[in-house]
Amino acid sequence: MIPIIPRFLYKNLMKPLLFLQDAEKVHNNFTSLGETLGRAPLTRKLTNTLFSYNNEKLTKTVDGIEFKNPIGLAAGFNYDGHLAEILNDVGFGFHTVGTVTAKKYEGNKQPRLGRLPKSQSLLVNKGFKSKGAEEVEKILDGMDLEHTTMGISVGSSNIPEVSTIDAAIKDYLFTFEIFKDKNYVKYLELNISCPNTAMPESFTEVENLKKLLDAVKELKIKKPVYIKMPNEKTIEETNGLSDLAIKYNYIKGFIFSNLVKDRKNKTFKSDEILMLRGSKGNFSGKPTQENALKLVENARKRYGNKTTIIGCGGVFNAEDAQKQIDAGADLIQLITGMIFEGPQVIGEINKGIYEQT
Repeated sequence: MIPIIPRFLYKNLMKPLLFLQDAEKVHNNFTSLGETLGRAPLTRKLTNTLFSYNNEKLTKTVDGIEFKNPIGLAAGFNYDGHLAEILNDVGFGFHTVGTVTAKKYEGNKQPRLGRLPKSQSLLVNKGFKSKGAEEVEKILDGMDLEHTTMGISVGSSNIPEVSTIDAAIKDYLFTFEIFKDKNYVKYLELNISCPNTAMPESFTEVENLKKLLDAVKELKIKKPVYIKMPNEKTIEETNGLSDLAIKYNYIKGFIFSNLVKDRKNKTFKSDEILMLRGSKGNFSGKPTQENALKLVENARKRYGNKTTIIGCGGVFNAEDAQKQIDAGADLIQLITGMIFEGPQVIGEINKGIYEQT
């Protein structure tokens, strides 16, 4: 049973206060708190008691990895790994650090996080904010990660020195090389679809993606690699990319999908979009949901059981998660749902999935 007190506290007391504050400041404060809670077994156990729904019937094995449940934290929240020790006890079956880049980048110009409460969306313009692969490695090497299922999302550094396809490929390879043999890394994500960088979605062109996949192949990565796919490509464009990628044995699946750009998306409330006039960034949450479901369903019909599919976009409750599963997702990732509903929603979703099976 999921305790009702955390939901009541978050929805009625904490969220109204937090949503009055700068979104990035709130994120940084919670990162510091989560890092502190994750350091001690006692506080991890308390967190688990308050938030997590544990049921062995939710455990599943995908690509040789055991997941305690199918709900994961997507890349884009735990940028540099500080939360890695606590996320299992918040209730996640897995979580992704990053996106991690080879070189340090402070992020795009602030403000780079914003909320659209009525549209159930976040404005995101971080642009691969990262401490850099070597610093993230140091952070994670110093943690107790035996109890968690964790992956690393890899992207190319958003800096002037990485402004060509060849330079970006070398940048990807540097980060993959650092993490590919780490015991605490169970899987890797290849992020080709971040729209907030100086080279937006360059690798969603088939020719460029082939060059990248050929280069990564030479690293002989033994862990599963999943490609983070764009949201707003057509089915035909998406099939062109996935048909290519699935030919590479080390690519085990796809994550559908990343952020949306189109401010005419029917999910948006017009007054919220008008308030963002002149701002930069792209959007998570409900505006991503419809396309993400279509892409999951298309990939499952197209490839059957030949590939792993991770659904990502617009999951706020167990009903949303079940839609992803029904469409064909093996696993599910979220961020925005947790921010709007509270950390206890992970346990609630898992409980709801179990009750629907």
